[in-house]
Amino acid sequence: MRNTFTILGFSALLTIAGFVHGEARKKSSASITIKAVGDIVPGTLYPERRVPAKPYEELFAPIQEYLSGADLLFGNFESTLTDYPTTAKNTKSKHVFAFRTPPSTAKVLKRAGFQVLSTANNHSGDFGERGFKDTMQNLKAAGIHAIGRKGQIEYVTVSGVKMAFIPFSYLRAHSNVKDLNGMRELVREARANAPIVAISCHWGGEGEKFLHTKNQTEMFYGENRGNLPAFAHAAIDAGADLILGHGPHVVRALELYKGRLIVYSLGNFIGYGALSSRGKTGLTLVLNITLGKDGKFESGKIIPMNMPEKSTPRYDASGKTIQLMRELTEADFPKTKLNISENGEITIR
Repeated sequence: MRNTFTILGFSALLTIAGFVHGEARKKSSASITIKAVGDIVPGTLYPERRVPAKPYEELFAPIQEYLSGADLLFGNFESTLTDYPTTAKNTKSKHVFAFRTPPSTAKVLKRAGFQVLSTANNHSGDFGERGFKDTMQNLKAAGIHAIGRKGQIEYVTVSGVKMAFIPFSYLRAHSNVKDLNGMRELVREARANAPIVAISCHWGGEGEKFLHTKNQTEMFYGENRGNLPAFAHAAIDAGADLILGHGPHVVRALELYKGRLIVYSLGNFIGYGALSSRGKTGLTLVLNITLGKDGKFESGKIIPMNMPEKSTPRYDASGKTIQLMRELTEADFPKTKLNISENGEITIR
């Protein structure tokens, strides 16, 4: 009996030890999930009224299940939330647009689940400094972290982990993708205060001519829109963990660099008549990203969408966005260790 008891006791100890070890391993490999979407213009009052009568019901309710479920939802808000009537732009040119969305839309965006929205883009100043300040204040009042001020580092607690978000664009009004030294200083400061650093980038040329990502400066209508891989790699070298790109109005490739994910473009998401949805500009997604609590990419999923009416997203069972992003990733970054399956699962080879 004594020997039997000893053996059973030893076995129980092993079981307990194994359980404790398993729990420790589970905690050390705990992860956070982020869902990210691209450019959002949920209607505009300028130059004419183009806004949905019921914004949440028309824009978000049909896709809410795909936006929900992550620890954090991110997007690029490419409009203004202001009542200020005078645009700061010369909109006589066919290539210049100004967007002004009803300030009440901030609550709609919060209802949809957005926790972080970037305003560092080429439409944040459509109605001058007043419009920009109104936008930031209205998003904050709705309970959303608005990132867009030059030199801004925004800290957000995600699933118990402190994350830093830094917004960049190709414009001088924002932290600039062409200023690598300035970027490094911001990343180092953020890294000293948070274990995970995410960077939002509004960059690159626009439209189907700019589907591919090359290691070179991109020029668009005479503007230097940055060298996307050079900036992204330098940011990760400096300590960043995740790069969320937007601005080209088309989706682009993904890249894994030193274990960190680079999303070169999330494409359009909502235009409501303000953004084109013709051709490949109408292929979009909700990108689901899983990061370790050390910031390293673990896995992801492309949830394919398209924009069949008024540039509003709907789930696309055909998976055309998946196919396009897989082709772009294989063509532009053939050495990357990412694999994108036919159903959109993103894994490390």
